Amino acid sequence: MRSARDDYANAPGRSGPCRVDRRNAPSAPRRLIGMSVAVPFSRPEIGEALGSLETPCLVLEKSRLVANVERLKRHLTPFGVQLRPHLKTAKSIDVARLAIDGAHGPITVSTLKEAEYFLSHGVSDLLYAVGIAPNKLEHVFDLRRRGANLTIILDNVDTARLVAARSTERRDPLPVLIEVDSDEHRSGIKPADHTLIHVGRALHEGGATLRGVLTHAGSSYGLHGPASFEAMAEQERSRVVAAAKALRAAGLPCPEVSVGSTPTAHFARDLSGVTEVRAGVFMFFDLMMAGIGVCGLEDIALSVLATVIGHQRDKGWIIVDAGWMAMSRDRGTSRLPVDQGYGVACDLAGRPIPDLIMIDANQEHGILAARPGSQIKPPELPVGAMLRILPNHACATGAQHDRYRVVDNGPTVSAIWPRLQGW
Repeated sequence: MRSARDDYANAPGRSGPCRVDRRNAPSAPRRLIGMSVAVPFSRPEIGEALGSLETPCLVLEKSRLVANVERLKRHLTPFGVQLRPHLKTAKSIDVARLAIDGAHGPITVSTLKEAEYFLSHGVSDLLYAVGIAPNKLEHVFDLRRRGANLTIILDNVDTARLVAARSTERRDPLPVLIEVDSDEHRSGIKPADHTLIHVGRALHEGGATLRGVLTHAGSSYGLHGPASFEAMAEQERSRVVAAAKALRAAGLPCPEVSVGSTPTAHFARDLSGVTEVRAGVFMFFDLMMAGIGVCGLEDIALSVLATVIGHQRDKGWIIVDAGWMAMSRDRGTSRLPVDQGYGVACDLAGRPIPDLIMIDANQEHGILAARPGSQIKPPELPVGAMLRILPNHACATGAQHDRYRVVDNGPTVSAIWPRLQGW
């Protein structure tokens, strides 16, 4: 029977550490020019209790993940729009299979390495939602040659002309969405800017396929509460729909209208004119999403398992073996009403310990202490005690790790799910 351990060992771009190719592996460590080469240490882990694992490591609560996915799907169903989940946070085929309804997608990716990985697992309906760079076009054509229905995005005339020219040369009309700026957050063309029409014509008349428009209300992450999310969702919708209407009025095709951010996806009250919604961190949530009111701490599916390795009792510090290399340097909650430091400490069952946070972090050391101003004294945690730390930003914390240790309503590891890293 094939195991999750085998899946990890056979993941694209990975030789293991969970399995060694015995055809090439030495029977014992050997010395080469003053260096020893040893077989990597491995352990089965599946079936083991969390409290027996080597730390730090990334833990995923499957039941919370499933509930988070179902929550967004229930919200979007009445609108009749397609969910195109953004897998930039998950970077895992196992997570993707819980988030998509069909074997082939659709999904959104943030790197072409992600596109490669998901295509290798049969997911072929892909949107690469970062403005295309000229040096990536050959990779895009290659992925499409291998069966990917891959769409790219752009927001300027120069790139549109280049994409159209390359499409003609390669006899492959690249599908393109024009990125629209709906909130002055980052990239895109404002809906009333006539550049939108110039870009559309360059694509449509030059040899590419103008598939539609896309926007991302990234400024929603700086808001708080349902009313503000609802207002931003309507702004996002109305402005990208206006851009679509402008293209159509100019005689250009615009079959697809794509919107999405986790806050606006959850609080949209009208999606008229929209064909698909994208969101990513909704699968896991994090302290940022909890801090602005999109979810609760009990919805956060991702945590980092850590072990107490020492104390500075005169300072009230508990030292753990998970620093910023395990948690990331993201300090996004410092801008919110409640600053969670580098993360919120929980017991092994994932229950937050009142007012115990990671107040500081070095590369491999995390410093836990009472939240500044708290009147609650942290519990006595001896060396060897184990904790789970909820992250500020699931995307950044996940990027520090190469696999999930999955738990499902219990204290033991039920699966190992590999996750992709890098570009």
